[in-house]
Amino acid sequence: MPQSQPTTPSPGPLPRELGLGGATMMGLGSIVGTGIFVSIGIAVGVAGPSVVLAVAIAALVAVCNALSSAQLAANHPTSGGTYEYGYVYLRPWLGFSAGWMFLCAKSASAATAALGFAGYTLVALGQTDSAWRVALALLAVIVLTGVVLGGIRRSNVTNILIVSVTLLALTFFVLAGLPSALRSGADNLSPVFASPTGDGRPVATRLLEASALMFVAYTGYGRIATLGEEVKDPRRTIPRAITLTLVASMLIYIAVGLVGVASTGADVFGSATAQEAAPLAVIASGFGVPGAGIILSVGAVTAMLSVLLNLILGLSRVAMAMGRRGDLPAVVGRLSRSGTTPTIAVLLIGVVIFGLTAIGSIKLAWSFSAFTVLLYYAITNLAAIRLPFEQRLYHPCVAWTGLIGCLSLAFWVEPRVWLAGVLTLAGGLVTRFALRWYTRRT
Repeated sequence: MPQSQPTTPSPGPLPRELGLGGATMMGLGSIVGTGIFVSIGIAVGVAGPSVVLAVAIAALVAVCNALSSAQLAANHPTSGGTYEYGYVYLRPWLGFSAGWMFLCAKSASAATAALGFAGYTLVALGQTDSAWRVALALLAVIVLTGVVLGGIRRSNVTNILIVSVTLLALTFFVLAGLPSALRSGADNLSPVFASPTGDGRPVATRLLEASALMFVAYTGYGRIATLGEEVKDPRRTIPRAITLTLVASMLIYIAVGLVGVASTGADVFGSATAQEAAPLAVIASGFGVPGAGIILSVGAVTAMLSVLLNLILGLSRVAMAMGRRGDLPAVVGRLSRSGTTPTIAVLLIGVVIFGLTAIGSIKLAWSFSAFTVLLYYAITNLAAIRLPFEQRLYHPCVAWTGLIGCLSLAFWVEPRVWLAGVLTLAGGLVTRFALRWYTRRT
C-alpha cells in the first residue's frame, strides 16, 4: 500500500496549460537534441558500426521505463516525477535519491546541451577557439533561464518553434546523406563489431557502454512526467504523449545513426565529436550538397536550445517539489506572485547548470549523466512495481524489465564516472540528513 508521508505546507498547483501536442513536443524537444547531435558521436567512438545495435538496446530499456513513467504520472500527476513517486510508493530516502540523482544527471545533460549549442554555432561561424565555446554556452544558459522564468506557456511556444526547425534539419540530413550511405555503406558498416578506438576491449563491454550512453539520449520523455502538474487530462494525455515521443525519437535516431556511419565511417564520425563537438555538421559538409553543413548547424543549434530549455523547466519542477517536502530549503518550493513559475527553483537550477557548463567537458558530463539517470529510472521502475492493481496500465513485467535493464547498464560506464556518481548520491543523502536535523533543531 502507498505510504503516507509528512510534507511541508504546499502552495497551490501550477495551471494546466499543456495538451497532447504541446506535451509531445516538449518530449521531442528534450530527446531530439544533445543525444542525436552530440552523444551519438560519442557512442560511435566507443562501439563503432555496432552503435545502431546500441541505439536499439537503449531504446528497448527506454520503452520499459517510458511505460513505467507513464502509468505513474497518470496516477500521480504532480511536478517532481520519480522524486514524488519514490515518496508515495516506496520510501522517503528512495524518493530523495531519485530527485537528487535527477538534478545531478540532468544538470550535467543541460551543460552538455549548452556546450553542444556553442560548438555547432562556432562551426557554422568558422570559429574554433574553445574559450568562445564556453562563453557562448554560458550566455545560452542565462538567456534560457530568463525564458523559463516567464512561465510554461511562453516556454511551450518557444519550444514548438525550436523543435520544428530541428526536425526539418534532421530530415534534410537523412535525405542528403542517403546517396553517400548507399555508395559506402557496405564498407563502412562492416565488420559490425569493429572497434574504432583500438583499445582491445571485448565487444560486449564496448556495446554495453555505448548502450548506456545512448540510453540517456532517450530519457527526455521523462520531462512530460515531471511537468505532470501542468498537463491537461493527465491520465489520458501523459501516456499517449510519452509513447508518441519515444516512437518518433527512436525512428529518428536509427535513421540518422545509419546514414551517418554508412556515409563516412565510424572513425570519422567519432573523431568529429571529439574534435569539433559538431559531428553531424562535419559529416553533412562532405555530402556534396551546397550549404548542408550550415543547415545541420542551424538544426543543431535549435535542438540544443530546446533541450536546454526543457531541462531547465523539468529540473526546476523537481527542485520545487523537493523544496515543498523539505529536502531542499522551503524557499525553493515557492511560486512567483502570479502563481505560474517556481522562481527560486528556476534561478537555482540556472546557477548549477552555469557552473557545470563552465567546466567545458562534453564527454565527462554526458558519462556522468548516463550513470546517474540510470539509477534514477531504476527507482522509477521500482515504484511502478509497487503500483496497486487498480492503478496499473501495463503488466508488471514491463517495470521489472526496465529495472533489470537500468541496473545492468549503469555500471558499464567508466569506473571513475560511476564512482563519482555513488559518491554524489552519498553526499546528497548526508546533505538531506543535515538539512532535516537543522530544521528540527530550529
